[in-house]
Amino acid sequence: MDSKPVYLDSTYPTEARVEDLLSRMTLEEKIAQLNSVWASNIVENGKISEEKLNALLKNGIGQISRLAGATSLPPKEVAKVYNEIQKFLVERTRLKIPAIVHEECLSGFMANTATTFPQAIGLASTWDPELIYKITSVIRKQMRCVGAHQGLSPVLDVARDPRWGRIEETLGEDPYLVATMGERYIRGLQGDDIRRGIVATAKHFAGHSFSEGGRNLAPVHVSPREFREVFLFPFEVAVKSAKVLSIMNAYHEIDGIPCASSKELLTKILREEWGFGGIVVSDYGAIDMLHSFHRVTDSKEGAARLAIEAGIDIELPNLNCYYEPLISAVKKGFVSEATIDEAVRRVLRLKFQLGLFESPYVDLSEVPEFLDGKDEYRSLALEAARESIVLLKNDGNLLPLSKSIESIAVIGPNAASTRNLLGDYSFTAHLSLTKDAVPIISILEGIKRKVSRSAKVYYAKGCEVTGNSKDGFEEAIELAKKSKVAIVVVGERSGFSKEDTSGEGRDRSELSLPGVQEELVKAIYETGTPTVVILVNGRPLAIHWIVERLPSILEAWLPGEEGGNAVADVLFGDYNPGGRLPISFPKSVGQIPVYYNRKATSFGNYVSSDSKPLFPFGHGLSYTKFEYSNLEITPKEVEPIGEIHISFEVKNKGKMKGDEVIQLYLSDIVASLTRPVKELKGFKRITLDPEEKKKVTFILYTDQLAFYDEHLNLVVEPGTYEVMIGSSSEDIRLSGSFEVVGEKKIVPKLRRYFSHTLIE
Repeated sequence: MDSKPVYLDSTYPTEARVEDLLSRMTLEEKIAQLNSVWASNIVENGKISEEKLNALLKNGIGQISRLAGATSLPPKEVAKVYNEIQKFLVERTRLKIPAIVHEECLSGFMANTATTFPQAIGLASTWDPELIYKITSVIRKQMRCVGAHQGLSPVLDVARDPRWGRIEETLGEDPYLVATMGERYIRGLQGDDIRRGIVATAKHFAGHSFSEGGRNLAPVHVSPREFREVFLFPFEVAVKSAKVLSIMNAYHEIDGIPCASSKELLTKILREEWGFGGIVVSDYGAIDMLHSFHRVTDSKEGAARLAIEAGIDIELPNLNCYYEPLISAVKKGFVSEATIDEAVRRVLRLKFQLGLFESPYVDLSEVPEFLDGKDEYRSLALEAARESIVLLKNDGNLLPLSKSIESIAVIGPNAASTRNLLGDYSFTAHLSLTKDAVPIISILEGIKRKVSRSAKVYYAKGCEVTGNSKDGFEEAIELAKKSKVAIVVVGERSGFSKEDTSGEGRDRSELSLPGVQEELVKAIYETGTPTVVILVNGRPLAIHWIVERLPSILEAWLPGEEGGNAVADVLFGDYNPGGRLPISFPKSVGQIPVYYNRKATSFGNYVSSDSKPLFPFGHGLSYTKFEYSNLEITPKEVEPIGEIHISFEVKNKGKMKGDEVIQLYLSDIVASLTRPVKELKGFKRITLDPEEKKKVTFILYTDQLAFYDEHLNLVVEPGTYEVMIGSSSEDIRLSGSFEVVGEKKIVPKLRRYFSHTLIE
């Protein structure tokens, strides 16, 4: 009897299995591993097409694109089809190589019946990395049970221009916050054992969010130093600290070189400098765009050559440049087979790491009818939505409201909507479904559930998110007049259609409320009824008029399936808001960029306004008050390789339990190069009962002081550093300093990225 091939024998080391399998492959079989096929191209009416399997997968395949996300099948059917695809590959192809199935999972697994958490910008507003870990642990379980292996998240783009439609997909404007939250996202998704985990995909590599004019896909203009310190930093953390297993290139160009063809970015920095050993996947259609969009080559064959030589291993989402054109390029000698082999090695290595050859199938008996069926999942969605809500303003303590209020008018285009509580990569919004995939609680419904039975809750839509019609104003005004308080729910609609104002490809040249929504708010305000504005949106909005006049404003972002309950909990005081802004709000679009950690020279005034934000990074109010005291910094002097302990006390001086997000900022007083006015270097969300006090200690590592000098060496310089402890980037409560003494030191490759926090 023939012995089992080395690559099918799990007792051999992974590298031996990779090399054995590679040695057996034809060119066509190798290149098949560098491709993906849309699930919808092999699934017809919910069933596998044998004809298409034979036509498209006869030589095997690297990946299947969105089996759950592109078919709308329920979980058990997804798992059944998944098993059928793997059965074909394992039993009916020559080399029996299973496929990796990738899916989207930005705000939850993008699949029928999966839990929908808040959109990423809302998750960032929690300033709670461990909550992110819990969420992605749930996403991992839901994805794995139906056969998925890779998630195309997190987005690690540092967001500085809110005109860009994808701001909602990001974790904010600060590289430290993005890196911290992204690191926990990756660890939760990948889990402790990747054989039971989901491969995370850090994207978009790199600088995608800093596009010219805030226009999606437009060129990015950024200097090498800023590029490394700001836009590459979260990716470096993802690779070196979180051990992310996949990277996705960005669509744009930098200095004339598209990221998809940048060997400097995808090979020199990512692999040679950082030691990344995973796979690089193309953003959807990005390789073809080298030919059709960027025009740096005149053919698909040329696009394939540029991408494979730059370092992209797999083309997503469908057979295109890496299919016949790449085969042709190798046969003509334009691309060496050795280059192909390197990419195939990385793909095969990941498949062995995932345990696909030993366990290619899922157990259908363990697949639930409804992925969101566990109470713990909805409880976590509620927890996340609550923590994401930011109290922007609360003059006169109008909030929280009494549940026994006599009457309340709930007004606005996002008040009764469930669809508009979702981000662009949620299942419902992404596929433009007319019916929710999971039960979603609207803000109107949440309010109705919260108030007493005797309370009268009136509702009027008032207007649409977009459009000029004011036909609904009269009804809304009349309801506001006869109510004790008016709740006006306005904002945006996220998605990909022309009706949507936020999301991928939905860039805006102005940042006011779309349509006639601001006029609706003015009309309600002028009734004299106390008015609360709730924002449901995906980006910072320039709402200067509303902020000047309205007493209470809540930012709910795109809060997901439990958004209505979460907002109601905050409105009526069952939950004390503790979210903080992960991105600054401009007063007007002309101020952009208005991020907090600019250089000192960037804060000059305009003719008719200053350059300060409407709401600063880190801002968020509470129904209670927190007092900071007793700052201690030790030692006062430290060598360039060392640590500093920054201790202080925080006390809840109010009468309500609440969360405070303590923020540590540093400023390099004098440096050899200009530096930001302040930089976030630590944060901690803590919960305090009334009159409770806790001692907080940040352990700051000198590696965190590093910047790239004039020679682009990462160094720590001697000098004085100001320490600022605050409740936002502008609300600084305590300050002090320490000094770095000695000679300038180059930071080692394995550096400490994050401060640590002790709570006593």
